[in-house]
Amino acid sequence: MWKWLHQLARPERLYHLCGRFIPWFALAATITLLLGWAWGFGFAPADYQQGDSYRIMYLHVPAAMWSMGVYASMAIAAFIGLVWQMKMSDLVAAAMAPVGAVFTFIALVTGSAWGKPMWGTWWIWDARLTSELVLLFIYMGVITLYNAFDDRRVAGRAAGILILVGVVNLPIIHYSVQWWNTLHQGSSGFFQQDIARPMRTPLQWSILGYLLVFITLTLIRLRTLILFTERNRPWVSVIANKGRK
Repeated sequence: MWKWLHQLARPERLYHLCGRFIPWFALAATITLLLGWAWGFGFAPADYQQGDSYRIMYLHVPAAMWSMGVYASMAIAAFIGLVWQMKMSDLVAAAMAPVGAVFTFIALVTGSAWGKPMWGTWWIWDARLTSELVLLFIYMGVITLYNAFDDRRVAGRAAGILILVGVVNLPIIHYSVQWWNTLHQGSSGFFQQDIARPMRTPLQWSILGYLLVFITLTLIRLRTLILFTERNRPWVSVIANKGRK
């Protein structure tokens, strides 16, 4: 298994492998996300309490879930990079960070928009909202650290340490609605069993769609980072020459 992983971690091989998967994940993401949104925004029934305003959950809930899921994936990549010194693991973590930051930003903006009619205000220092905001700051710190050093190994190590330290915020986000007296509703998980099926099914499609979008964008960015990091290698020159023709 380790031999296979080291073969996969070769920059040239990983670059071409990502290229093969990107079209398929992009197509699946487009179909899945459009299905979830069209179903949720167009055909799901109105909520008996919130009316149509609840539909923002098809944007908010998947973004909030995967803001944490992306970070957990980053932490795994960072751990592998720090322990086994695999350079590609650092690049994978760096590729994920902007995607996770965007998901977190979407979760905060849509959460504020949803909270306005429910709570009467755009923002409160609720435990869930505040810890999610901290997650956005951590993402921004990781991106900044990775771009603060010319040496990619030093940058990857510094960003990896911050990622692993920041993992402590994930259980705080998840359990904040249980640990503190909060206005935010509790977490329901992927299956969202406390939501009626006509509303739950499009939400599950939206959650899956966000996951596929995350994978697609990460693969695209990873290819870009590989090319930048390996720009002096002969195989990159071959690809660049093919692109000019």
